[in-house]
Amino acid sequence: MLEKYPIENILFLDIETVPEAASFSDLDEIKQELFAHKTAYQRKEDITAEAFYDRAGIWAEFGKIICISVGYFTYKNGDRQFRTTSFFGEEKKLLLDFANLLNTHFNSPQQLLCGHNAKEFDFPFIARRMVINDIAVPIKLDLIGKKPWEVPHLDTMELWKFGDYKHFTSLKLLTNILNIPSPKDDIDGSQVYEIYYKEKDLDRIIIYCEKDVVATAQVFLRLKRLDLLDEKEILSV
Repeated sequence: MLEKYPIENILFLDIETVPEAASFSDLDEIKQELFAHKTAYQRKEDITAEAFYDRAGIWAEFGKIICISVGYFTYKNGDRQFRTTSFFGEEKKLLLDFANLLNTHFNSPQQLLCGHNAKEFDFPFIARRMVINDIAVPIKLDLIGKKPWEVPHLDTMELWKFGDYKHFTSLKLLTNILNIPSPKDDIDGSQVYEIYYKEKDLDRIIIYCEKDVVATAQVFLRLKRLDLLDEKEILSV
């Protein structure tokens, strides 16, 4: 199934997002009204838009990216390595740095991007935030006019579906059933908002994001029936 995708041609990635402001009251009245309208169908009748605001990070129109972590396979003296690195901090700068990575080091036709549920979330979120920040969208994220077989994206959740469109499987569940060390040994996505705005601990979020990248790569290895990474093969740079 995946024989035609050499692991060294794949850039694995994950993003962490938060609401664009620390609290609903920090938004202007127009943005508050737009958020209330956008989330009307997601909220129960007794939940206000303000009470729902901690989830605003799942929408590119109301959230922002605080970390993009990537990982790639390389070979040094014949030994396999999986190198991870992260772009973090001010959103426009991290997006520019990530775009530069794609444009200069990951722009050949055979190279692909891969994430977990990334076709639904990470890839479009990054592209939308680039447009909002007036950044040219790299060719690897610009899907306009592309045929399905021309899209340079892989998604471990989609690969696990085997064509079942209704089947959502979290990365935590998938690592569990495939006997892969869980990346969720400290925090999970629902805690990122509080850790970022209240605890102001971005370093903790970066570590969490890089662990998800490693876990996604491990799932891909299992799907290809290759040996999992061990700790000495993983290098954060």
